[in-house]
Amino acid sequence: MVGIYNQSISVRKKIHATEVKLWDFISTPGYLNFCHPFCKESKAMSWNNNSHTDELIYLNNLKYIREFISWNKKEGYTLLIGEKNKKKSKVEWKISSKNKETYLTITVYPYFLSNYPKIISALPYKLYIRPKLENYLSSVLEGINWYLKKGEKVPRNAFGKHSWFS
Repeated sequence: MVGIYNQSISVRKKIHATEVKLWDFISTPGYLNFCHPFCKESKAMSWNNNSHTDELIYLNNLKYIREFISWNKKEGYTLLIGEKNKKKSKVEWKISSKNKETYLTITVYPYFLSNYPKIISALPYKLYIRPKLENYLSSVLEGINWYLKKGEKVPRNAFGKHSWFS
């Protein structure tokens, strides 16, 4: 159910935590329950050294499965996300540092419009999909930073509602 990805969207944010603290947090089962502004519930389905899979239930009850396909300790991971038995988007989470500051970058390779030539999909992608996903990713990164900085659970829709997930 993996599509061919012809577009990607990346958002990078400075995180007020060390690389180790950030990794420890984003590699913990159920961490989305504390930081994801559109998460109703997140539960691990399999979480061990060889396999990482969880279910993310959004505020609007949309259920996505996250299947981790690479796991690089203290660096990040790559996963496939989507509804069960349907097309999946690929997502990369990368931790980096520069000048003693920690950054987290999330890159999504959406399956939306992936069956169309880039020349046909470019306009709807640029005008609709990219802005929606950039807003979503910014909110997720802001939630992670909020939790690691304040130690408080992120309120639902804390950074504004999202028409796909709220």
